[in-house]
Amino acid sequence: MTWLITGGAGYIGAHVARTMAEAGERVVVLDDLSAGVPERLDGLAGPAGQPVLVHGSVLDRALLDRTFAEHGVTGVVHLAARKQVGESVEQPLRYYRENVHGLTVLLEAVVAAGVRRFVFSSSAAVYGTPDVDLVTEGTPCVPMNPYGETKLTGEWLVRAVGGAEGVATACLRYFNVAGAAEPRLADTGVFNIVPMFFDALTRGEAPLIFGDDYPTQDGTCVRDYIHVQDLAEAHLAAARRLAASVGGSDGGAPSGTGGGDLTVNIGTGRGLSVREMADLVAEITGRREPAAKVAPRRPGDPARVVASAELAEKELGWTARHSVRDMISSAWEGWCLRHPEAR
Repeated sequence: MTWLITGGAGYIGAHVARTMAEAGERVVVLDDLSAGVPERLDGLAGPAGQPVLVHGSVLDRALLDRTFAEHGVTGVVHLAARKQVGESVEQPLRYYRENVHGLTVLLEAVVAAGVRRFVFSSSAAVYGTPDVDLVTEGTPCVPMNPYGETKLTGEWLVRAVGGAEGVATACLRYFNVAGAAEPRLADTGVFNIVPMFFDALTRGEAPLIFGDDYPTQDGTCVRDYIHVQDLAEAHLAAARRLAASVGGSDGGAPSGTGGGDLTVNIGTGRGLSVREMADLVAEITGRREPAAKVAPRRPGDPARVVASAELAEKELGWTARHSVRDMISSAWEGWCLRHPEAR
């Protein structure tokens, strides 16, 4: 099979490309390189060869049609999207254009090319601020920002097209991603909690904890952190589940047990508080000073968001293998590769 991975030169996408290539899948990456780094794909050859990079956007229908035809694409893993919550509030039109309209254009190309397998990278942001100890796939979806709205709308669209056109689909709702499979694949942005802490410590500033008066064990927010390599393996498991669902044929409706419409959480089922994360970062990096300081709460932050990962294990045979300590240690190696002054 040949899988097109959109956004495959990004932080998560490159890990997915690496994992699928090493597992023997033929990989074609489509990336507009607005956030992706082409060098992440260097040396990622697997049994089926080096991933091919196509520079362009999912909004470019002509490019999509050529890519599907020239490379014989038989499945898609769609990661390309805008993903910053604050930015989505400031630029909702951009988010709906790129995340929803871009998905529409891609699905039109998928249907026209007769592709029958589609994995959609969704997000725990679809749940909003759930008031439950463990978030299951049945927890109501009430997104709190345009980013989460576009992910939920994307799920609706993927399922509707899958049902109407005989495309086997999987939507993966993943939680807080961290870590790196190798230093050069590490996150280059400073938007998530681990690189934000690293950035502050490197500049000699105190990492910020937003609020310490939540109804949790230490008053700080509790989150479910997933290692990016575990997340990549979940995408591979979903892709192979869809391949088995469709079978050897690239035409016709999905068949086989379980059908071709799956939505699962990708998390660990274990929560860690922001204070605990700050303490682990200080211990692993050796940067205990300046100590983290408390800032006011951010609007809309729920006290606790932890996944139930039971359905992913049941349906995909997948469970997370890496610890939070693994995430921080591997992320720190990647950070220091790009910021040698942090050592």
